[in-house]
Amino acid sequence: MGEEGEELPRDAKIVISVLKSMGVREYEPRVVHQFLELWHRYVVDILTDAQIYSEHAGKPAIDCDDVKLAIQTKVNSSFTQPPPREVQLELARNRNKIPLPKTNAGSAIPLPPEQDTLISPNYQLAMSKKQSPQAIEEMEEEEEGAKANPPPEDQKTDPQQQQTPQRVSFPLMAAKRPR
Repeated sequence: MGEEGEELPRDAKIVISVLKSMGVREYEPRVVHQFLELWHRYVVDILTDAQIYSEHAGKPAIDCDDVKLAIQTKVNSSFTQPPPREVQLELARNRNKIPLPKTNAGSAIPLPPEQDTLISPNYQLAMSKKQSPQAIEEMEEEEEGAKANPPPEDQKTDPQQQQTPQRVSFPLMAAKRPR
């Protein structure tokens, strides 16, 4: 969990206390380092922006207003606020004015045709022709011989035509579902 045995920097202790205040009791030690890195990056970005605002205003040093402006700019550009509740309610009212399409199946929920559903998957198997061990050895010898002495161009055949496996499809469940 934490690193109580070691002497931690002040910032790491602050991160641990923030985690504890939010109810986090168990965490990996790397979490503290990740939060410190995020914290450092955020502070550097804010202070860099505040320095730019201060220089633009012709001030000799950064003041509190520059930091507030940098934070507000960061919040506005980084985090999106949800629309107000009234706007959401108005959008919901407008959307709910459009009625749902009528169903002609009565009270049952209409389902797509069974072949278009994922509840009865089909499998496809590639079946190769059974061969005896002698036939396999002969085929290996032919392949080695073909590599050593390739046939002339007019006698070459397409490899896919020679050994095309037979494909078989069947449904997983043979019984029909009750409706």
